[in-house]
Amino acid sequence: MRATVMYGAGDVRIENVPDAKIVEPTDALMTVTYASICGSDLWPYRGLAQFREGGNRMGHEAIGVVEAVGADVRHIKVGDLVAMPFAYSDGTCVHCQAGIHTSCIHGGFFGSPDVGGAQAEAIRIPQADGTLVVIPGGKDDALMASLLTLTDVMGTGHHAAVTARVTPGKTVAVVGDGAVGLCGVIAAHRLGAEQIILLGRHDDRIALAKQFGATDIVSERGAEAVGRVRELTGGYGVHSVLECVGNNLSMDTALNIARPGGAIGRVGVPHDVTIPAAAPTFYKNLTISGGPAPVRAYIEELLPEMLSGKIQPGLVFDRVVNLDQVPDGYRAMDERESIKVMIRA
Repeated sequence: MRATVMYGAGDVRIENVPDAKIVEPTDALMTVTYASICGSDLWPYRGLAQFREGGNRMGHEAIGVVEAVGADVRHIKVGDLVAMPFAYSDGTCVHCQAGIHTSCIHGGFFGSPDVGGAQAEAIRIPQADGTLVVIPGGKDDALMASLLTLTDVMGTGHHAAVTARVTPGKTVAVVGDGAVGLCGVIAAHRLGAEQIILLGRHDDRIALAKQFGATDIVSERGAEAVGRVRELTGGYGVHSVLECVGNNLSMDTALNIARPGGAIGRVGVPHDVTIPAAAPTFYKNLTISGGPAPVRAYIEELLPEMLSGKIQPGLVFDRVVNLDQVPDGYRAMDERESIKVMIRA
């Protein structure tokens, strides 16, 4: 089968690899119909990752059709159209029961050497019963883009809002105007935030953020951004910060725009981020939470609003490619020609 393999910075290839197959009795085999390129995939694309001999198999967000199931799979059946969260989990361990599926005792992440990536023709799904979610009603092309966001970016934006303690009437800042940040705007809006400030500087993303519910835009960076957010909040700062980038500048900004007693939900994959132990975290009584989003925990909550069209996070996809065009999709996202790229079989 064909799959996406990254060999180094900027070196993305579509190659023939061994066919995906069932290995464990709890596995399913899924043919990929829709996948996507994630903003976190750009870190290795820019050289900020270790590369395995033979390259890294890419992709962790997908929708597909179940082609086969292992002997112990009970709830997923051949022919089901399913959503695949970026982490696999059994759904039954103590951490899954607590809603932290990304820490599942028997779980892991797609794109690992033993599982492979979803930017491919097919993929093995470990712990299929706990991982996969059947999409009710079958295939509806008009909904596929939004449903695909359930597998990562919408669930991740929602996790940022939940861990930043967004509730009705709160003031919120979203640091980052990528797909996760834009989905964070949706999440903050649906949770009742009164003021939503997006920190971003790209016109197409700003327009989408306003459509999703952003009330204010801050395009400055660093100290100027901090000053502008404080100006917009009467000098107090915001109750909740959704940190959706993962570098030192974004975290420093988040720490300085959060008001005393505020909360930061961090979901940007961190790269060399240092969080000070004293000022401003300690003396401002800040809560810092977040991490890899347990998107499986949120799907049942978010799915009905996508099926009804109440929320439309699929609008973050602004380019559709086939598998052969995936390398150019990486280039487009890296050069900010595209917010998020969908891969369609």
